[in-house]
Amino acid sequence: MIMNKVWSELNKITQAQIKKKDTYEAGIATLFDLRNQLMECLTSFHKELSRKDFDAIPFINADGYHSKTIAYSIWHIFRIEDIVAHTLINESEQVFFAENYQERINSPIITTGNELVKEQIADFSKQLNLKELYSYISEVKDSTEKIINSLSYDELKKKISEERKKQLKLLNVVSKDENASWLIDYWCGKDIRGLIQMPFSRHWIMHIEASLRIKNKIHS
Repeated sequence: MIMNKVWSELNKITQAQIKKKDTYEAGIATLFDLRNQLMECLTSFHKELSRKDFDAIPFINADGYHSKTIAYSIWHIFRIEDIVAHTLINESEQVFFAENYQERINSPIITTGNELVKEQIADFSKQLNLKELYSYISEVKDSTEKIINSLSYDELKKKISEERKKQLKLLNVVSKDENASWLIDYWCGKDIRGLIQMPFSRHWIMHIEASLRIKNKIHS
């Protein structure tokens, strides 16, 4: 799947800049620029697409990020970001729980959704309150950026502690299903820089590009 050239370039620049102390602040600015552009794309979906479009699953039998729905993709990007930013990096309560979003979004799950497949993804999507989902993602984006802004360059080398990993498991926000359970070791094997590079930027790009592919398919 070809990455959007602008997003791909900004992502590359971010990764290079946050590696070095003297360009670290510029790197965070590039990261936020990228995230703002991606968020604009998500906002445009809310303006342009019908409710049915958000639940459509035109590539149900495909292998890849585009085999989901747009509603699911949005949920998934931001549940992961909320979990990583708050539980793992900031050691604080997730926006999802603090602001009662399970009830507000009307979600049957509190997890990242990795365990859902095919029809389950379509059924899940139909249940979500989109207005509240969009409120959630905007709050998560803002709170993550506050957390990132508060990190010094030297803190990026910090690894996730065993204690944090235990806390994360206790919250049951990652399903024990084999399609999901690998996430905990994957995140906890990275330092904070690695987490900024994946859940907070590249992961967005992959799922938003997949969502554009779904949108283009529905409207072709």
